[in-house]
Amino acid sequence: MLVDTHIHLDAEEFEHDREAVLASARSAGIARFVVPGVEVANFDRVAALAAAHPDIRYACGIHPLYVDAAGPDDLAILEDRLSKGDAIAVGEIGLDFLVAGDERNRDRQEQFYVAQLKLARRFELPVILHVRRAVDAILKHLRHGGVRGGIAHAFNGSRQQADAFIAMGFKLGFGGAMSFDGSRRIRALAATLPLDAVVLETDAPDMSPAWAQGRRNEPYNLLRYARILADLRGIPVGEVIAATGRNAVSVFAGRL
Repeated sequence: MLVDTHIHLDAEEFEHDREAVLASARSAGIARFVVPGVEVANFDRVAALAAAHPDIRYACGIHPLYVDAAGPDDLAILEDRLSKGDAIAVGEIGLDFLVAGDERNRDRQEQFYVAQLKLARRFELPVILHVRRAVDAILKHLRHGGVRGGIAHAFNGSRQQADAFIAMGFKLGFGGAMSFDGSRRIRALAATLPLDAVVLETDAPDMSPAWAQGRRNEPYNLLRYARILADLRGIPVGEVIAATGRNAVSVFAGRL
């Protein structure tokens, strides 16, 4: 089945037509949507979306770009939310050193990242990782062990780094970046990584594909991403849909 493993359906960009967006995605064959929380303020929204739609699942985490506005109480709120048992992952969490203004911000990102990895271990949940200019640091903390795999969202590292994630039970997320001819490394990875290590994602409304630059990304684009991946690998699109769907189910321990 087609699974969008990373989509921000709670975003303001979908506020005026969310149901129509979902209907168009479903008509394109997308069977499941995983909506990650990014800060305490949107935990209730993503949980409510999942409660209202049988094909939506949610995760909760504190995104690295939101840690400056977060405090110790936020980690306690996240812990309480995870204890309810209906979130299928801890995320979106991770590190973003592209925007880290100074060493202090990097340290704060790492503190929240490590604290949330501990919560993932405690609740035996996979993690959804935001990894930008910080792959080695992300891997360093994962090597302490105990996290039950997850997804490296929008993966853009080296083959060696990809293999390191895979060795720890992670899947790698691919989406709109594959649509750009100039994204040679991403396209090469998508073409050559083991198919059982790949999942599909849109990150909608962000990360618009080549054919929709300057416009809102839409979840129905996931079907086209599957076709791009199939073309890159030289296999039928049905094989891509079946394999990436199985991979997503595996990541989330059958809770899709």
